[in-house]
Amino acid sequence: MELSMLPPQIYVEKTLAIIKPDIADKEEEIQDIILRSGFTIVQRRKLHLSPEHCSNFYVEQYGKMFFPNLTAYMSSGPLVAMILARHKAISYWKELLGPSNSLVAKETHPDSLRAIYGTDELRNALHGSNDFAAAEREIRFMFPAVIVEPIPVGQAAKDYLNLYVTPTLLKGLTELCKQKPADPFVRNIFICTKEC
Repeated sequence: MELSMLPPQIYVEKTLAIIKPDIADKEEEIQDIILRSGFTIVQRRKLHLSPEHCSNFYVEQYGKMFFPNLTAYMSSGPLVAMILARHKAISYWKELLGPSNSLVAKETHPDSLRAIYGTDELRNALHGSNDFAAAEREIRFMFPAVIVEPIPVGQAAKDYLNLYVTPTLLKGLTELCKQKPADPFVRNIFICTKEC
């Protein structure tokens, strides 16, 4: 009797990193530190959020005294959002960031990114997700089309299929039907749509 073993599963965690508006000009320098720290930058985009988008992103902070200043700060200019991946990405990124208050970071973690680039508790230079649930929500907010591990199941899977896969399949199959190949068993069929 032969036992079959599944190949080992390697789970790479993802987290969201944001280079905030006041240090967006240091993007290349910070990306170099990120890469040298063992992270892979899966996706990256530069964007300018409106105050409303910032309010939606920081919804957990709503009602706190600093909330209006936070949304004003985060919408004050372009920022850089990145999906970072590596083993234990969330905890390693938080460690690299240091304490959220840059003044505390300068005293207790002087080599942390917030100690180096931040100026105070509000203008702390960079953002990192607190946990897996926050990372998943924040990545979906900044990168709506990305699949966050683990792959969605149930209604989330159906929504993804209906939004992204089904339209592509319908387009390709419709084009195939229009071509009406003489021999449907031809192995190498290339379909070129108007986008080719």
